[in-house]
Amino acid sequence: MSSSSTSIMDNLFQRSLEDLIKGFRLQLLGESNFISRAVEEIRREIKATDLSTKSTALHKLSYLAALHGVDMSWAAFHAVEVVSSSRFQHKRIGYQAITQSFNDQTSVMLLITNQVRKDLNSANEYEVSLALECLSRIGTHDLARDLTPEVFTLLGSSKSFVKKKAIGVVLRVFEKYHDAVKVCFKRLVENLETSDPQILSAVVGVFCELATKDPQSCLPLAPEFYKVLVDSRNNWVLIKVLKIFAKLALIEPRLGKKVAEPICEHMRRTVAKSLVFECVRTVVSSLSDNEAAVKLAVAKIREFLVEDDPNLKYLGLNALSIVAPKHLWAVLENKEVVVKAMSDEDPNVKLEALHLLMAMVNEDNVSEISRILMNYALKSDPLFCNEIIFSVLSACSRNAYEIIVDFDWYLSLLGEMARIPHCQRGEEIEHQLIDIGMRVRDARPQLVRVSWALLIDPALLGNLFLHPILSAAAWVSGEYVEFSKNPYETVEALLQPRTDLLPPSIKAIYIHSAFKVLVFCLGSYFSSQEPTSSSLAQESSSGSLLVNVFTHESILSLVNVIELGLGPLSGTHDVEVQERAKNVLGYISVIKQEIAEQLNLQGNETEASRVTAFMEDVFSEEFGPISATAQEKVCVPDGLELKENLGDLEEICGEHLKPVESDSVSYTDKISFSVSKLRIRDQQEATSSSSPPHEASSLLAEHRKRHGMYYLTSQKEDQDSNGTSSDYPLANELANEISQDSFNPKRKPNQSKPRPVVVKLDDGDESRITPQAKTNIQTANDDESLSRAIQSVLLVKNKGKEKDRYEGNPNSGQQEKEESSRIENHQNSEKKKKKKKKKKGEGSSKHKSRRQNEVASASEHVIIPDFLL
Repeated sequence: MSSSSTSIMDNLFQRSLEDLIKGFRLQLLGESNFISRAVEEIRREIKATDLSTKSTALHKLSYLAALHGVDMSWAAFHAVEVVSSSRFQHKRIGYQAITQSFNDQTSVMLLITNQVRKDLNSANEYEVSLALECLSRIGTHDLARDLTPEVFTLLGSSKSFVKKKAIGVVLRVFEKYHDAVKVCFKRLVENLETSDPQILSAVVGVFCELATKDPQSCLPLAPEFYKVLVDSRNNWVLIKVLKIFAKLALIEPRLGKKVAEPICEHMRRTVAKSLVFECVRTVVSSLSDNEAAVKLAVAKIREFLVEDDPNLKYLGLNALSIVAPKHLWAVLENKEVVVKAMSDEDPNVKLEALHLLMAMVNEDNVSEISRILMNYALKSDPLFCNEIIFSVLSACSRNAYEIIVDFDWYLSLLGEMARIPHCQRGEEIEHQLIDIGMRVRDARPQLVRVSWALLIDPALLGNLFLHPILSAAAWVSGEYVEFSKNPYETVEALLQPRTDLLPPSIKAIYIHSAFKVLVFCLGSYFSSQEPTSSSLAQESSSGSLLVNVFTHESILSLVNVIELGLGPLSGTHDVEVQERAKNVLGYISVIKQEIAEQLNLQGNETEASRVTAFMEDVFSEEFGPISATAQEKVCVPDGLELKENLGDLEEICGEHLKPVESDSVSYTDKISFSVSKLRIRDQQEATSSSSPPHEASSLLAEHRKRHGMYYLTSQKEDQDSNGTSSDYPLANELANEISQDSFNPKRKPNQSKPRPVVVKLDDGDESRITPQAKTNIQTANDDESLSRAIQSVLLVKNKGKEKDRYEGNPNSGQQEKEESSRIENHQNSEKKKKKKKKKKGEGSSKHKSRRQNEVASASEHVIIPDFLL
């Protein structure tokens, strides 16, 4: 009695969902605290034995989970209790909570099977509806398997409200339990002939999803879909059928000829823009070989383009982008409308128009289209401006600049892009400036001129997004200084005081480029002073600069300018900038005195000329483009194991890897002592002649012999008094050893053709599988078994079916019967062989798989010959 009275009191004073919502509206601050208190209150209420109290608490929890992301997986069992109530209101709340709290790993999933089955067999169509909706949301393999008979029964229900929901659930059941196809597919196909528009819409929607995943499995049903396409007047159903035929026509070309006329008829007759657009999209994507249908579709697209409604205009541009790859003439005919759409207020319309203009770009019109786009970029908002710049950069650089003939023009265009006020594509422009310099030798003079103009532009220094462009311009000015008309101006641009606005990483590039310019100028000056080179003084080593333009006064002036500009940078806090500045200043200190006395030392080789010649050799190696797959093309040296793990390292090295046991020394001391001990033992055993060396020691000795320069010398094993090791080799020793085995530079490609030559690399990207392709492969594997199940069901269905329902070849029905009888005889013979052989185990499984493959291949031959011929 007390328990009953407690439940009544709890129900009487329990807050409803409306009270909870009102409480939220009163919470100006501290909403999270209110949610925490509400959840604690729900946890207490949901434990009540009264189903009304429990369902109200569950209802509030569902609200919090839907709007505020509160976890309600802990309430899964309480949802099962509420859904078992006989009251529809409680059952509705319970099913809603189940769909929110259940997942494939829910432990109480098995408890709802019988309850869902009971509700599916209920006489109340609304309870049946709740159970079907729940199954469509949380259906697992076990649920789909156990409830397939009930779903099959509901597919034949006389209540339209129940049948259309059962049809919708079938898709989830098929995905989770593929054997359900054998039970339900025939009844699903029968519903294609219904006259109820709601049921027809539901079943066509299911087949549209199946055709999207695997069109091949739905191809035998083309006659049924064709009948719906011709007879139906429901625009929604027609749109779904058109989506199906768009998939089927791609795998069966003959089907396109059959459905082209009905689709064109719908385009001429209907006034519904949604249906017209779907017809247009089907034609341009799947029936592009039908010239009459394509022309009609393009005419309809033009109607969309001239509409004032931005949504319709966007659809027209989208349809043009689909037709552009195969029928570019359709885009060229509407070029003016597309260009006009660039000034539309709708950003989606502008973006689609931009994509269409990029689709029209070729080497003949790239200059014109780029000029149009740059004008729009100047007056566009920052977002669309950068989208324009990125589109132009991507189109022009595609396939190693294949559409660019005049690189002088394109480099000037890159310079103009950098000066657009809203430009934020500095990294892309930087990459292309350097890339063109390395790939196109004939474009380097113009590249140097454009780079110098960028360096002296003060507006670029204040824009953080354009600093990468300045970095590229500085690098180009130093790397290709031989094409500069006035190196003195280049140095002034690189060392101007305003460069303090740049980050240290770019300052370092500026200093290094100034160093290259200085070395080039000094090298040219010393070369002009040599008696043997007087005959070459009037010739240009690079074709753009004479070596005799440098005088003694100009060289001294250049050195003084660099020394003056780098003086303050030698004391900066950034180590990279400081080191580069001091390197240049140190070089100047070596050669400045001798340059001042050069008039008295003409004809004699000086230290300055020797150092300058050495630095010229350092900078003489020309950079070239590197393939993205260059590392993969490097041959692995013999004896180098890259795929073997080090699991057997302990066996190879044996006792040498054992740690030194000592309690009186630290862990670091143990490691140092162990390494020293390893070196001592290695030398002792390697040099010992009294006994054969141990296998591990011999391996280590061999490794030391091959890679000795990377080992520490062992002449002094003990540390000095300061605790620092003195057995490191000198840097000069390592440099001498490395220089003896340096890589030989490859021969530079011959680029003596009159037209600018662009260096192209075979990246081999075509053979790679992208992550998206891997995902598609996995999805195809997941749907493979479902496709086989559908094809096997359709094969059996088509055996005795009447084939003369449409116009076609009068002999096609006889051909179909002969083909069906041949397959039936083949299957009977297979059954007889199986009875005679009576194979078991692996043999029977192999036979079964082989027979499935034969049935699948046979289904491809008996699809719809009478419908297509």
